[in-house]
Amino acid sequence: MNIRKLTHRAAMALASLFIKIMPKSSYMVFVGEQSTAQLCAHICRSGYSNVLIVTDDLLFKLGVADVAINTLESRGAAVQVFSEVTPDPTFSLVQRGTELARRSQCDTVLAIGGGSSIDTAKLIAACAVDHGDPRQWIGYGKLKTAPLPIFALPTTSGTGSEATRGAVISDDATHLKSVIADARMLPAAVALDPAQVRGMPAAITAATGMDALTHAIEAYLGSWDFGNANSYSLSAIKLIFTHLRNAYSDGNDLAAREAMALAAYYAGIAINEVNVGNVHAIAHQLGGHYSIPHGVANALALPHVLELGLHSTEHKLAQLAISIGVATPGQDSALQARAFIEAVTQLRSDLQLPATAQQLRKQDYPQLTDLIVREAFTYPTPLLMSRADVYQILDKLCPDESALGSA
Repeated sequence: MNIRKLTHRAAMALASLFIKIMPKSSYMVFVGEQSTAQLCAHICRSGYSNVLIVTDDLLFKLGVADVAINTLESRGAAVQVFSEVTPDPTFSLVQRGTELARRSQCDTVLAIGGGSSIDTAKLIAACAVDHGDPRQWIGYGKLKTAPLPIFALPTTSGTGSEATRGAVISDDATHLKSVIADARMLPAAVALDPAQVRGMPAAITAATGMDALTHAIEAYLGSWDFGNANSYSLSAIKLIFTHLRNAYSDGNDLAAREAMALAAYYAGIAINEVNVGNVHAIAHQLGGHYSIPHGVANALALPHVLELGLHSTEHKLAQLAISIGVATPGQDSALQARAFIEAVTQLRSDLQLPATAQQLRKQDYPQLTDLIVREAFTYPTPLLMSRADVYQILDKLCPDESALGSA
């Protein structure tokens, strides 16, 4: 075993000891078509009276926040709306939201939207009470002050940010993504309302669904096994393979929408316990460098990372194959494992997600690989990717030379 692998193993062992002594996360969730109103009633009952809603402009104009606003105001709460959220939120975006929260003296923050809105809300909640530079908080547990209480109403079923203590933030100049995480940034309560995701376009349903699947699979295959992460991961994977195609083909299927919301939440709980892995190390760089949506980037990399790590995770992949019904007990485990990888690839195809990244350029490989290898080292992955491994995967994602044209 080389020095890099030994160092990674030692680093993960130390990190696992730290996680084991941390206070356990506490979750509260309202589920069903009335859950938006239930969550807002809970916010008011908890004594909060000046709520900052963080969302994006399209959702706000479509009236997605109306039920929440009306419920809060009917119970006597004042409501401020910050609707400037964009994909891949930046420090400057968070600063604008923070200025509104401070100026309005908000005492809590409600995120309504996808992962970008929830991550933005978490950071606004932190910045509203701490005047330090949030760039100094990159990493884990670096907040000096407890943030404002955070609540979440996810309108996509994929990121799992509603169930995690972290937020992804992009640098305005470099577009590099970083994670700021703190146990106190975990939302205090969440509403999983299928009515709020009914109008989600099929393409977004597909991408966010594959994002949730990636979370669940990486949590299940990782080298850490804390709390109930495995059971939450397994439940999420089963729900996704059962319901994602239905949610994709019929956006008004509320049963499928609710199941996918639960799957994303379960997968979020799992990664909150045991983190993600190599797929995310690749996806974050594809997103940061080429603005490929995160769920699409995960879907691109997932089958190839599973194939690369087959020998390290064969037994667990075989278990997953049996759990979703693409293999039976007693078969050769290698065949079972490959059946699961094939099922993932087929699901991606059925959802009409791409198999290659049209934006990817071979001259970018060195820079991308540096970032991917560096990030992958921070995850509890059973297989530590080498530069050659990363190049192999990028080659599989890169269109052929005729598609590349002149770079």
